[in-house]
Amino acid sequence: GALQKKGHSARVLSPEEVEKLAKDQVLVSEFKQLKLEKEAQKNWDLFYKRNSTNFFKDRHWTTREFQELKACREFVDQKLTILEAGCGVGNCLFPLLEEDLNIFAYACDFSPRAVEYVKKNALYSTERCKVFQCDLTKDDLLDSIPANSVDVVTLIFVLSAIHPDKMHLVLRNIYKVLKPGKCVLFRDYGLYDHAMLRFKSGSKLGENFYVRQDGTRSYFFTEEFLSQLFKAEGYEQVVNEYVQRETVNRKEDLCVPRVFLQSKFQKP
Repeated sequence: GALQKKGHSARVLSPEEVEKLAKDQVLVSEFKQLKLEKEAQKNWDLFYKRNSTNFFKDRHWTTREFQELKACREFVDQKLTILEAGCGVGNCLFPLLEEDLNIFAYACDFSPRAVEYVKKNALYSTERCKVFQCDLTKDDLLDSIPANSVDVVTLIFVLSAIHPDKMHLVLRNIYKVLKPGKCVLFRDYGLYDHAMLRFKSGSKLGENFYVRQDGTRSYFFTEEFLSQLFKAEGYEQVVNEYVQRETVNRKEDLCVPRVFLQSKFQKP
């Protein structure tokens, strides 16, 4: 079972959690940090090699995102063009294409292996989808997508994997292909999510930024940081809030606090 609440206040930590985070102040060496940045693509490629397509559950879009896609249509069967920035192996993409026949999707990922998995999927059709490899921090999206042509961009558990110093480059890149008046739908890890508190000492790269054992990295967002990031690139904030879920594991009698940031930013 899961209890969920939305709002603007961050999760309150227990005294033990406060102590754990206070103790963990030693940062990974600069040499290792540079190595992780250099090998980011390789590490994600290895991640997909190990997990192939089995690791991920298909994320059916019937929830928030699907409602958003209905809401942004001016009439019922209006054709929409979307961009899934950081598509992974297509767990959001394919359920969406199945459920909504009036969508053309651009999809890109940092990992060449993930892109290959998408292309090999039986549901992949070049008539409805264009998938390509892309480093959103440096490869120009305009090479693959016309300017001002996209109705909705989804950025779901993607920005957290990018170095905080480069996140603005992703938002700037996306801005160019998004139509004026249209939105970026964002969901990612929030501050004090269970995953953040599970990192062992020696995993910290910077404030709210950590490295996993496999070399992939994860940033945990505050509402303020995300808001400033988008606004600095010219977006307007529509919604930006924490989603806190208490996921209960009855078998082990464990309560796991998940925290996400769920947001919507518009190009004026």
